[in-house]
Amino acid sequence: MKIPAFLALLLLAACASKPPVPAWQPNAKDALDGFTDDYLRGNTAAANAQFARARRETTSTGRFDVVAQAELVRCATLAASLEFADCPGFAALASGATPQQRAYAAYIGGRWEGLDAGLLPEQHRPVLASGSMAGVADPLARLVAAGALLKAGRIRLEDIVAATETASGQGWRRPLLMWLGVQAKRAEAAGNTAGADSIRRRIALASGTQ
Repeated sequence: MKIPAFLALLLLAACASKPPVPAWQPNAKDALDGFTDDYLRGNTAAANAQFARARRETTSTGRFDVVAQAELVRCATLAASLEFADCPGFAALASGATPQQRAYAAYIGGRWEGLDAGLLPEQHRPVLASGSMAGVADPLARLVAAGALLKAGRIRLEDIVAATETASGQGWRRPLLMWLGVQAKRAEAAGNTAGADSIRRRIALASGTQ
């Protein structure tokens, strides 16, 4: 059935009235997604290249909060892998960031004293209140929460195990090796030699040395 000419014109006008999405938005998202995936899989060079692309796309806006968001993604991804560098990229932009972004940076960095949970992303609010990541469903968010708990000195053994298996299930080599390392140290400190040896064999397997 043919669309009447006047209706076709109305449809075209409706489509034309919606402004196109600026190219930098999908480009930045694709680059950040690529950075996250490459970094968690242990592909450092590729991850660095993807993040550099994300920075180029976001800085084209001239907006501190937009670039700060990209830096937070980077910081959170590193925290999920237990690599804490105090977010220097974000720190340089913090004065122009939003209160929500500054709160998330503090959360990732384990600076929880006086932190307003209402400023955090919804799935991280219960972590601050309960000191557990049990209710966090998204795999990356779970690892970020676990990293934040460790940095804040509030991590529990069950959360360490959950973080390890989350990384394992996703095939994320970098955080898996880091969390297995935490488990091995805990086992050694508890005098569990057999358990520590078992974890070290798993580390060798995941790192490709076995």
